[in-house]
Amino acid sequence: MTENLGIIGKKSAQRTGVERVVNAPLPTVYGKFDAVGYVDHDRGVDQVALVYGDIGTEQVLTRLHSECLTGDAFGSQHCECGDQLASALRAVVAEGRGVVVYLRGHEGRGIGLLAKLRAMALQAEGLDTVEANLALGLPVDARDYGAAAEILRDLGVRSVRLMSNNPRKREALLRYGIQVAEEVPLLIAPSENNITYLRTKRERLDHRLPHLDAVAHWS
Repeated sequence: MTENLGIIGKKSAQRTGVERVVNAPLPTVYGKFDAVGYVDHDRGVDQVALVYGDIGTEQVLTRLHSECLTGDAFGSQHCECGDQLASALRAVVAEGRGVVVYLRGHEGRGIGLLAKLRAMALQAEGLDTVEANLALGLPVDARDYGAAAEILRDLGVRSVRLMSNNPRKREALLRYGIQVAEEVPLLIAPSENNITYLRTKRERLDHRLPHLDAVAHWS
């Protein structure tokens, strides 16, 4: 994306949907992206898409990345989120074009930062990630991908090659009218700190994580 769009809108409580407001160059350790900023009026948060190259409209390599402060910023080994984000950014640079939509409001599969930390404390006591959310009276997964679909449409994307192990993301994009030409696995080597969490995602949340079989000896 080469067009300098500048600031073209302001947040308004009366508006609905996702509104593009700014485009800015963002040099990173992975490559030079365009950071396209949006106001998500329905959800009350700001969103950003990192766009690399001339993305076109079809079969765009795409990652919908759920915000994860502990993993993305602090390098937590409780999950694989930070490594997935880095791998996705590297992948779109290697491809020469692509989009990483960073979805704020998705912390802890949509329950929020403090609730996620409470759930992590329960997991330290022996509950799995599903049981912990339910014990707190919270949904197992409260994420919605409507904003992601709106952002992709605004960028002109009609079909994606989706970097994800979660079949629910594909189902959501299809439901919102974005075609998924291919699902591209984004498999990160597990550690002793997250193997139980990852197994729960595979066994109870249907994530496609076949590489976990190679570490069956870990408890």
